[in-house]
Amino acid sequence: MDIWLLPSSYLALATLTLLEIVLGIDNIIFISILSSKLPKEKQISARRLGLVLAMGTRILLLLSLTWVMSLTQPLFEILTRSISGRDLILLIGGLFLIGKATFEIHDKIEGNHTDAKDTPKRPKFISVLIQIAILDIVFSLDSVITAVGMADHISIMVIAVVISVGIMLLFAEVISKFVEDHPTIKVLALSFLILIGFSLVGEGWGMHIPKGYIYFAMAFSLLVELINIKVRDNN
Repeated sequence: MDIWLLPSSYLALATLTLLEIVLGIDNIIFISILSSKLPKEKQISARRLGLVLAMGTRILLLLSLTWVMSLTQPLFEILTRSISGRDLILLIGGLFLIGKATFEIHDKIEGNHTDAKDTPKRPKFISVLIQIAILDIVFSLDSVITAVGMADHISIMVIAVVISVGIMLLFAEVISKFVEDHPTIKVLALSFLILIGFSLVGEGWGMHIPKGYIYFAMAFSLLVELINIKVRDNN
């Protein structure tokens, strides 16, 4: 029977699309912060290519489900804790995210104290894309494994990924401009990335942290900062 004749297929598609958008928010923030380091004329291209890379990564992982699911098999042990391929990717990705976000916060705080005659060195376009691609794999792995548990058909998962990335492309510029125009929001976004990095490391070490707690903390902190911005604008 054609899966598109079943109402449950459309429900699964809508649910997965929403889930992919939620899981992709941190990806947009990371891409926005990295692309802001590039010259103005290259930033939009970097953001769009970054999101297209994210879509391509997720689709490739979906088409390689046998390999993805094999990542849950133990590879070795550390302190009696079995480490699988998925755990290893999450651990490395989480540590990379913590290190990168910490470096960006340090640069944001201490960067203005450099000698005025020293021109800050901008990263190369390809370097930014490589960093985006690395984190895309980590973020995509988590969302793909979640998607596999929610839908039975590859076509539904792929369409959900394409729709969600299309929606993120529409709002990526708005989010990026808002983050760039408000320094405190940028620092808050970097703090979110550190929080997400710690959650990835915890997940890789077998300590499951419900995503709902993390997203609630992020939403609450963002709401407080938006109120602060409004108060500052009124004064």
